[in-house]
Parts: sequence; C-alpha cells; structure tokens
Amino acid sequence: MTVVWISHAASEAHATPEGHPERIERMAAVAAGIDRLPLERREAPLAEEADVLRCHPQAYLDRIRAAEPAEGIRGLDPDTWMSPGSFEAAMRAVGGTCAAVDLVLAGEASSAFVGCRPPGHHAERERPMGFCLFGSAAIAAKRALDHHGLGRVAVVDFDVHHGNGTQDLLWDESRALFVSSHQMPLYPGTGAADERGAHGQILNLPLAPGSGSAEMRAAWEEAFRRIEDWQPELILISAGFDAHAADPLANLNWREADFAWLTGRLCDLAAASCGGRVVSTLEGGYDLAALAASSAAHVGVLLERSA
Repeated sequence: MTVVWISHAASEAHATPEGHPERIERMAAVAAGIDRLPLERREAPLAEEADVLRCHPQAYLDRIRAAEPAEGIRGLDPDTWMSPGSFEAAMRAVGGTCAAVDLVLAGEASSAFVGCRPPGHHAERERPMGFCLFGSAAIAAKRALDHHGLGRVAVVDFDVHHGNGTQDLLWDESRALFVSSHQMPLYPGTGAADERGAHGQILNLPLAPGSGSAEMRAAWEEAFRRIEDWQPELILISAGFDAHAADPLANLNWREADFAWLTGRLCDLAAASCGGRVVSTLEGGYDLAALAASSAAHVGVLLERSA
C-alpha cells in the first residue's frame, strides 16, 4: 500500500519574526528530505470547524481567527505569532491531519505524513503557545474516535518539548493513550512522570539534558509495553525532530538512526494491533539540515513498512 504525504503551500504564508526558529524555510527542508521518496502527494484541505471544536471552544476558534493581522505580524505571546495567512495555514494543518486519518482508516493508504506548519502540540484548550494555534494531533485523535467510531487510539509524541497541549486536550479522554518523551527541564515545564491523566492513560518519559540514544531507547521500552497492552486501532505520531543533537533549542543527542528506530518500533506495534495504520504529523525541528535528514529517516521507515 501507499504512503501519503500531505502538505499545502499555505504553510509558507505563515510568517514569524526574523530569527524565529519556527520559520517558513522549515517546509523546504522537509521537502528536501522526502521529495525523492515514492510517496503519493495530496494537498491538505481546510479543517472543518466541527473538528476544531472537538478540542477547542467556539470562542477560542473565533479569537484566533480575529487575531490574524491584515498586514505585518502580530504576537500572541513572546513565542507565538500570526501573519496574514496564518489562520488558513493552521486550519490546513488540522485539516491535513484529519484527512490523513480518513485516508488511513478507509484503507486508501497504509500510513500518512502531514508536513504542515504551524505545529500544534503546545496549543491548549483556550491558549495558543509554543508556536502552536490548534492541537492538530489531539483533534485528529478525536476525529478517529468520534467520527469514525474507534474505541482506542494511541498518540505518541517524541518532540524534544513536552506536548502539553495534547496532554491538556486529551486529559479527560479515556479512549486515548498519550505517550510523550521530552527533555526535562525544558519549555514548557510540564511532562513530569506523575502527570498521568484523568484515567491513568498518559505516560510521560522525561529525559535528562545531554542524554542520547541509550537513555531514549531504555525509556521507550516501557512505552512500547503500554502501547502493546492498549491495543490501539490507530497510532498517531507527533513527529518533532528537535531532539536531534544539532537542534539549537534543546540538549538531547539523538541522531537520524534514533528517529528511524523509534518509527520502526511504532510501526511494529501498529502492525500487531491495527493493521499498520499510522498517521504522523510534523511538530518541531529547527536545524534545517537535521530536519531534512530526520524527516527522510522517519518517512523512509513508514515507506519500508508499507511494502
């Protein structure tokens, strides 16, 4: 079966201040990494408002829409910015991830990678933060559960920063297992091991600054057992590549081989529990060369496992 790459040119309309790490050039880096892979390419549709409202209230959606400036850039907080086109970009990031869920659950693709921006895993129910406006991965999980009627999904986040937004949006969702590995201490300051969710369905794997492959792989073995026991009908991945040793925003020492190893193990679990159904969506990764190489490693494994 095929692997689908979902993206949209609107991602390049979302501008941030000069020197900001979450910049337009990230899209070219991802494309450089995976453009030669034999993927089926599709454009990300606009999200349906009903999907956004599965996780965010109407007042928040309206506030973000109204915050988009007619010209220039506007800061929502010291990290999170909007420009003309940012709202469409964010809605296509959500729409692309939901479309990927639809394709994979319909059997039209074995897996999908959504390469859009802005990222989403820091956006809380009523708070944009950490470069993020809407919680794409959590919204996609809720679409799989509520629209498609799945009973269990697993959302896995290996971005170097804790997915506080995804955790917030899924805290009370008994049908969603959320697993996050991340450097601690580091922004946003959440993600301690004792944060377990309303139903004990959240597993945080904090990693010490300076740690690398061995520490990461040891921590994830516990997570693999939890995912296996959960028997998810779909695995969603928040694919942040900023745990790479070259990334400027953190201090973990992962390499491309680590992203490939982790992706392969998740694909093994998906093969055993849900027919290999995996949807991955781009989160962080701010060294452009490392982002290109890590994206290629990640998507390359999805492609190998689809054969």
